[in-house]
This record gives sequence, structure tokens and C-alpha cells, in this order.
Amino acid sequence: MTRERFLELAEAYGGSTARWPAGEREAAAALMAAAPDFAREALADADRLDAVLDAWAPLSVPRGMREAVLAAAPTARSRWNLRTWLLGAGVGAGLAGACAAGLVAGVSLSANLSSATDAPEALSAAMIGYDDLPETSEGA
Repeated sequence: MTRERFLELAEAYGGSTARWPAGEREAAAALMAAAPDFAREALADADRLDAVLDAWAPLSVPRGMREAVLAAAPTARSRWNLRTWLLGAGVGAGLAGACAAGLVAGVSLSANLSSATDAPEALSAAMIGYDDLPETSEGA
């Protein structure tokens, strides 16, 4: 077992090797015999952490405070009811109607403008006639 592995086990399982995995205890005992000062220091650090963790306790909250907080908490709203569904459906139907009206307006406008596709012929006729116009002097 390496010193790094020994430190990892001490941090993970604490200063008592009895809590360490059974497969690691024999190798840990061999390292403790080979480097007693290192092992003693590592286990002492882990024991101090264990003592701090054992001394920790959650804070107790006075019963009156707990009840006051729960009483002031907002109540849960129902997730679904018929009124909210109908309201949402009405808004959706209104938007769908507006889209349909826009589509109808666009189609009818484009149908009226489609007769302007003869514009190139009208433009050609106008240009031909332009050559026949008399010349005028500017400023006269």
C-alpha cells in the first residue's frame, strides 16, 4: 500500500482502521508497521475530523417558528381546471383566426396583383411610344 492510498482511506473511512474495507486492512497494518510516525499522524488527522463530524448536530428550530413559517407559506395552486383551459383555448382560437384572416387577405391581394403580370407588355408598349414623343427644350 502506498502512502497516498493510506491517506485516501483515512480521509474516506476515518481514523479507525476497523471501519476500513477488509481487503485494505492488512496492507494498512503493514504500512503502519513500516512507517509508524506517518500512520500515526494520518490517523490522528482523520480522528480529529471524525470528532468534528460526530459533534455536529442540526440546529433545532423552535416549534412556534416552524409553524409560523408553514402558515405563511403560499398554498399550492391547482395545476389544471376547466376555466384556465377554456381561457387558453380561447386565446389559441383567436390567434388561429387572426392567422387565417391574414392568409385570406394575402391570397386575395396576390390574386388581384396577378393581373399585373402583363406589366412587361404594357411597359414595352409605353417604351415604343416614348420614341415618338417630340423633343422639348429644357427651360422653355
